[in-house]
Amino acid sequence: MPAHDVVATATATARQRFAARLAERPLLADGGLGTLLYSRGIPQQACLEELVVRRPDLVGAAHREYLAAGAELIETLTFGANRVRLAPAGLDISAGLLNRRAAALAREARDVAGREALVGGSMGPLEPAGRGGIRQPDALSREAFREQLDGLLEGGIDVVVLETFVDLDELLLAIEVARQASDLPIIASLTFGEDLSLPNGTGPAAAARIVAAAGADVVGVNCGAGPQGCIDALEQMSRELDGRTPSSVMPNAGLPQKLADRFVYAAAPEYLAAMTARMLGASARIVGGCCGTTPEHIAAMRAALDVALPERVPEASPAATIVHPDSGQSSSPSKLPPTRLADALARGRFAISVEIDPPRSIRIERTIEAGRLLRDAGVDLVNVSDSAMARVRMGALAVAFGIQHDLDLECLVHTTTRDRNLMALESELLGAHALGVRNILALTGDPPRIGDYPTGSGVWDVDSIGLIQILARLNRGEDGAGSPIGQPAGFTIACALDPTAADHATEWDRLERKLTAGAHLIMTQPVYSTGQVEVMLAEARRRFGPGGFPVPVLLGVLPLVSARHAEFLHNEVPGITIPDDARAAMQAAGERGSDLGIEMADALLSEVESEVEGTYIMPSFGRYEQCAELVRRIRARHPAAAAGAR
Repeated sequence: MPAHDVVATATATARQRFAARLAERPLLADGGLGTLLYSRGIPQQACLEELVVRRPDLVGAAHREYLAAGAELIETLTFGANRVRLAPAGLDISAGLLNRRAAALAREARDVAGREALVGGSMGPLEPAGRGGIRQPDALSREAFREQLDGLLEGGIDVVVLETFVDLDELLLAIEVARQASDLPIIASLTFGEDLSLPNGTGPAAAARIVAAAGADVVGVNCGAGPQGCIDALEQMSRELDGRTPSSVMPNAGLPQKLADRFVYAAAPEYLAAMTARMLGASARIVGGCCGTTPEHIAAMRAALDVALPERVPEASPAATIVHPDSGQSSSPSKLPPTRLADALARGRFAISVEIDPPRSIRIERTIEAGRLLRDAGVDLVNVSDSAMARVRMGALAVAFGIQHDLDLECLVHTTTRDRNLMALESELLGAHALGVRNILALTGDPPRIGDYPTGSGVWDVDSIGLIQILARLNRGEDGAGSPIGQPAGFTIACALDPTAADHATEWDRLERKLTAGAHLIMTQPVYSTGQVEVMLAEARRRFGPGGFPVPVLLGVLPLVSARHAEFLHNEVPGITIPDDARAAMQAAGERGSDLGIEMADALLSEVESEVEGTYIMPSFGRYEQCAELVRRIRARHPAAAAGAR
């Protein structure tokens, strides 16, 4: 399905969108990530799952290779990342961390690759059941599976992949846990012996019927002796499923043989490509590889799929080139009025902005599609972050130009003083204005030591207050040195406020200085209760008089996803304080965490929106669909304000 169609169906559930995608055309998964890493020098005795923290560069590179080969589903390096399998390495207490980091690595690889792909959270059987031993007690199994799944969900997976199970009862228990924990689609895959049966004697047809009835969205076969045996099992499964439930097949690249200190698999890429037609003929909707299947195997399968399915939609072309303002094209940002945001606020419309993260690559298509989704939901603008947490991403100005050019959707650009000296700041601001990007959030920026380049140096010729002063001078028609710039600029200047800051007095003192410097608008960090809002408003009245804030305020909200997400934000992220009752509600919500997060944010805004001029919505894990749903709910109360949907 084209990227814009996937986004357009965002109001459907994740399972419905996944089903629609599989119905349109088969999906190509990646190959044997673990065996690929072994082939590149990782010792056979190493704990692969630990590599996501010890060698994230190696893991991320492998993900990107599979994406470059044409994979549309990449799996996390978490097959054995449960407390039982991790215990021998002394890593059982790190299960949640390893799964969360693995999912984040896969997502980052997808962002860098700039390709439309799903991230599958890989979960294998608990040991020693995978080797035919005594299965773990159900209570322990549930805890271990849930712990692993929670980490994957926090990391932002799109699909749960339960694979290489030989114990049918254990797979059914894992499906039950996954279905209770989230509404994500589940791929459930079994591994059969050479006689095409499980250790308990169950054959592929009966197993498929049982697994589908348990709630799996896709039932499949993986690993095994090689493509022939897997396809034989798949054919029996498909006849039983009869199209009611999609099926998948991800075979090993034949049988391995040990050469020196590593295993080499027999099947060549050309052989896997030749077998792809048989996989499709057996009704597989997901094809891919398991042990021994390299990016070369996946590339060969991609080519075979494209021959078999010539209607495959090609990748989106790069963003349109810059159009000169004199070309007469009406979509050029240079034709925009000074700022729609300022106009909306002046007319008293409840303004809605949603934050978008730039990609970690040279590809902007997925970011543009996120902007399209939010525009159609009814936002007035999107705000583009500037390498938050000191992690390198595409420049915010370039992203904002792309969004405004392609979507006619106004942007607000976060601009930090961390990376640029005074001359570079002013030069970039002049360029932004010329390109029609005229809403700026002035920030100091996170220190480099916490990000991608801990040895890098911050510049900080000025802080956020100094940047506001620069913008205000540009609006007066002069640069920081007092030299004229030809005519006054038309920037709308926003500043930040953390209403729940630990150092309350300093935060509000700085706000006063920001307003004195020339800020037109306040955007707050996330709040989660009317009590927090009331405290903020009371302080504003104390400092600025009975009318409260002297400029408009966009109230920050960050919809919660789960109880663990709430605890993470509250305890580990500076600037976010979540009240006890909100965290307790998320704990009680269980699998409804994401829905409750939207409901809580919407309820809060409905209670306090008469006290503020708009809202600033921050997504978690890039969940723009969740933000879009919240935007739609707000617009239902303010139908006349839907200026973002053009």
